Amino acid sequence: MSGSIAHSHRPVLTIGLCFLVALLEGLDLQATGIAAPHMAKEFALTPAMLGWVFSAGLLGLLPGAFVGGWLADRLGRKRILIMAVLLFGLFSLGTAHAWDYASLLVARLMTGLGLGAALPILIAMASEAAHERLRSTAVSLTYCGVPLGGAIASVIGMAGLGEGWRLVFYVGGFAPIAIAFVLMAWLPESQAFRAQAATTGTQNGLAAQLFGPGRASRTLLLWLACFFTLTVLYMLLNWLPSLLIGQGYTRPQAGAVQILFNLGGAAGSFLTGRMMDRGHAGRAVCIAYAGMLASLAGLGLSTSFGLLLLAGFTAGYCAIGGQLVLYALAPTLYPTHVRATGVGASVAVGRLGSMAGPLAAGQILAAGAGVGGLLLAASPGLVVAAVAAMALLGRGAAQAEAAASGGVAP
Repeated sequence: MSGSIAHSHRPVLTIGLCFLVALLEGLDLQATGIAAPHMAKEFALTPAMLGWVFSAGLLGLLPGAFVGGWLADRLGRKRILIMAVLLFGLFSLGTAHAWDYASLLVARLMTGLGLGAALPILIAMASEAAHERLRSTAVSLTYCGVPLGGAIASVIGMAGLGEGWRLVFYVGGFAPIAIAFVLMAWLPESQAFRAQAATTGTQNGLAAQLFGPGRASRTLLLWLACFFTLTVLYMLLNWLPSLLIGQGYTRPQAGAVQILFNLGGAAGSFLTGRMMDRGHAGRAVCIAYAGMLASLAGLGLSTSFGLLLLAGFTAGYCAIGGQLVLYALAPTLYPTHVRATGVGASVAVGRLGSMAGPLAAGQILAAGAGVGGLLLAASPGLVVAAVAAMALLGRGAAQAEAAASGGVAP
């Protein structure tokens, strides 16, 4: 009896632990932005040097996602996730103990590697732990930890760090290390991975895994949607405070909009996952991408602070909701033995968008286009992402129908 009870609680335990890791990931992803003014003062960083501190963390995310997913398909989800959590925890502590500009860059790069490696494994494990009817909800519950962690970071930022800027990195360091020991003791290995490891021999090369028969078009559509969705999401995350302050709002008001953006993101993640599991994936895509266009306009054109708060919440709901659609779809597009690799590759391509978005926004604003020009520039990418996501849904439905009739193995 006790064994059956433990087995019944396995999905809940897995998703709960993955949520905690995602929460810490969201906190660390926005920690540098909170500490940036105080770090710049202490290390005498110019704006260009500070930009490289931000970029170092983002650069680490990209190879981390590729390599983390690839290793997880070979050595086990649990083992590589624990290593990734330890990596970003240790180097978050390293950030707190940085003694000069060079050590700061190295610490942020290595932290990014760990953060990048963890995310695709979290998505794969949550998807594999849940029943087929609840897979999107499981991924959404896990992923909503990221915006909630960002909201915690925003609250810390509003409270003011002063000379104690290292505190946020101590929290972002000791907490993951503690969670890593919890994962060692309590996180069950994916049963789907165990089953395939017992039956699968030599793995094919990376290109064959992602672009083999029946996978090439799905992979390319997923990459296209991820790139443009994260381009707009990170454009908002990086430029939203500056744009609001430029419109005459105070720094606390901009912080309040950021908090609502993250809370909206958590709501968007969960509710979009539920819609997908109830058979309304197409509706979820339409709401997410049409809502992103509308909320972008609202952020640029709101004439009152109340409307701005509503636009910020809606923007977070739709932007994170759109990203959740893709992260929930990604595990279903690949068989178990390449699932983490496929998810990791899509996360990595999305990270390219996360780097391109803020850079493109900076160039557009520097050219004098203003907020209106930025909104116009973001719109075509959202349309491309929405079309690619709808095409993926169509292919997923066709695959499920073929699998039900015995034509294709799931």
